[in-house]
Amino acid sequence: MSYQNILFEAQAGIARLTLNRPDKLNSFTSAMHAELRAALATVQTDKTIRVLVISGAGRAFCAGQDLADPDMAMGPMLPDIGNVVEENYKPLILGLQNLRVPTIAQVNGIAAGAGASLALACDLVIAAKSAYFLQAFSKIGLIPDTGGTWFLPQRVGMARAMGLAMLADKLPAEKAEHWGLIWQAVDDAELATTVDKLAAQLAQMPTRALVATRLALHAAPNHTLEQQLSFEAGFMRELGWRDDFKEGVAAFQQKRLPKFTGN
Repeated sequence: MSYQNILFEAQAGIARLTLNRPDKLNSFTSAMHAELRAALATVQTDKTIRVLVISGAGRAFCAGQDLADPDMAMGPMLPDIGNVVEENYKPLILGLQNLRVPTIAQVNGIAAGAGASLALACDLVIAAKSAYFLQAFSKIGLIPDTGGTWFLPQRVGMARAMGLAMLADKLPAEKAEHWGLIWQAVDDAELATTVDKLAAQLAQMPTRALVATRLALHAAPNHTLEQQLSFEAGFMRELGWRDDFKEGVAAFQQKRLPKFTGN
């Protein structure tokens, strides 16, 4: 597929997806969403890919929805924003949450609105110290979408989630790390190198186990302890029959580094 709004490449087990509308701070359009769905479908089917890195071109990660997109046109009839969420943002977030490989958000600048939620939908978020996160929805009379109302309270608690969502204050990357919203904030000059090393590390790890870890952690709030223990047992049973478990045990016994294949 020929992409106009994103860049996509895969090499050495690492897929890199770059939002590529730098003049518009990589804001979302329906055309970009279509390309994102196509790229995620490639990651889902290409068994050579072991990790996905999402980043933004230029000085921003993503500024959220492009309000100039035709789907948001303010004509005689107001746009059906709920339909935009259902058709574009819902499949994007569910696609990431159900992706067969771990994901990293490389946040180099502003991550606002749906752009912030896109980052939070990834398994690990690494941000430059100059970057910040912004729940800008209240400024235009809306609520956080793209999973924002789900991710925020789980990561930072209800009090902080409420403040971020209602007041629409900027949250600097270092404070986001301190609050537990993201995994790590690093010096701007070290962002690319840090993400490259992390992606290479994940690409050598047992992919199925990493994804099962994501699914188990996200399921926990909806389970009793007894239910979660059974949920864990199901994953352990399935993973215990995989080649990566056999390889991991063999490497441990032989005192060598394991060579996982993702199988």
